Amino acid sequence: MAGHSKFKNIMHRKGAQDKKRAKVFAKHAREIFVAAKSGMPDPDKNPRLRTAILAARAVNTPKENIARAIKKAEGGGGENYEEVRYEGYGPAGVAVIVEALTDNRNRTASEVRSTFTKHGGNLGETGSVGFMFERTGTIQYAVATTDADTMFEAALEAGAADVASDEETHDISCSPDDFAAVRDVLAKQFGDPIEASLEWKPNITTDLDEQAASTMLKLLDVLEDNDDVQTVSSNFEISDEILAKLSE
Repeated sequence: MAGHSKFKNIMHRKGAQDKKRAKVFAKHAREIFVAAKSGMPDPDKNPRLRTAILAARAVNTPKENIARAIKKAEGGGGENYEEVRYEGYGPAGVAVIVEALTDNRNRTASEVRSTFTKHGGNLGETGSVGFMFERTGTIQYAVATTDADTMFEAALEAGAADVASDEETHDISCSPDDFAAVRDVLAKQFGDPIEASLEWKPNITTDLDEQAASTMLKLLDVLEDNDDVQTVSSNFEISDEILAKLSE
């Protein structure tokens, strides 16, 4: 098992699943609130809101939490969140992109910088690691949804760039500009996907030894635990042998 798979880090995903449910729900509610406030509160007329709701449902966010966030945005109240992206290096030169929604930019920047420093990394300027990633729309369906050929043909006809199918899932990738259209076309044909989001796909990866891998995973855990941080993307690889040792 590699540390990076299907456009995101497996351990990153595992770490997110292990977080307290309330914190995970809160992060999704914040994204829904910002999406609804920045555009129409109607998901049928707001692609970003549709994406946010789909992501929230994927982690079983309660319907009332979703409805509350949208209603709050409709009322015009609540905090004014700013979208911020941080780029930096973790241990062994691993590239890291952190995306946050914050009502206090100075606080978030200080906390993110401190987290990098404490775990053998350093926060860089915007663009310092971005060139190692490609912004990609990713849509995932369970393999039982349909056969690989049917999904491939449907996805490419909808405007996707590629489809990779394995024993568990169909993973569709597309350009960010085509993401909403591809997702909506496939949803009409196959129903809602397991997951649909815009992600940072690394085009350069870094292999980690056991010590660096352990430190890197701790860095990810602390970043993900920050209330302001929405997503963390990285470009490291962990061998099956090292992964097994870290899981003991």
